[in-house]
Amino acid sequence: MRTERITPHMTRVVLGGEGLAEFAVGPFTDSYVKLLFPLEDVVYPEPFDIGEIRASMPREQWPRTRTYTVRRWDAEARELWIDFVVHGDKGVAGPWAAKAQPGDVLRFAGPGGGYAPDPTADWHLMAGDESALPAIAAALEALPDGAPAKVFIEVEGPEEEQAVVSPGAVDLVWLHRAGRPLGQAVVAAVRELAFPEGDVQVFVHGEAHMVKQLRGHLRLERGVARERMSISGYWRLGADEDGWQSSKAEWNRQVEQEQERS
Repeated sequence: MRTERITPHMTRVVLGGEGLAEFAVGPFTDSYVKLLFPLEDVVYPEPFDIGEIRASMPREQWPRTRTYTVRRWDAEARELWIDFVVHGDKGVAGPWAAKAQPGDVLRFAGPGGGYAPDPTADWHLMAGDESALPAIAAALEALPDGAPAKVFIEVEGPEEEQAVVSPGAVDLVWLHRAGRPLGQAVVAAVRELAFPEGDVQVFVHGEAHMVKQLRGHLRLERGVARERMSISGYWRLGADEDGWQSSKAEWNRQVEQEQERS
């Protein structure tokens, strides 16, 4: 339908049309979709059916899959917002979003999801990098009135900050990498945080190494129960999504084993 440059490296693509007639995100604020990007030199059967493609075509000809958070779903207007981090020509989804024009077709599977702010929590902790920003922003918009939240979002610099509106009592801290290693600032901020009293619900997502450090800190040093945390690596430095998704289960298993031995 349209695109909008949110920050120098964040582009919003708004999808619409009859293809969204039965779309619904349910109660989750971290709803995600699996975007499908056909290979340019491959002819796919019509009508497009990803199940049929995977059953009848070799894997190397399957569309590239990239996972993205639903920033907002407006059922009345039938508009689906997806925010893309764009770094020039790097990657698959970012360059597509940078060039997207009204009328372009984007296919996807989903949505999935599993987290929403718990109104019974005494306070909320949310942390992540740019990849987690859409989900964090959606969660902040869904907080109960006056719900306390400590929020840390790491971006490259002040030009990447966004306006976020919430009915909650939100203490939002923007952390600027400014050339430092990715994840260093947000890990330090959470480690240094003076935890308020009471039951905390945690949402931490982003780069896998950053998430690994915070998972261990929150579970072992802060004593946060596993069931009170939504915490996972959206991506891993040095791997594209194909490589990360194929190794994510094993990565998580190893992380759990390391923490059990600690």
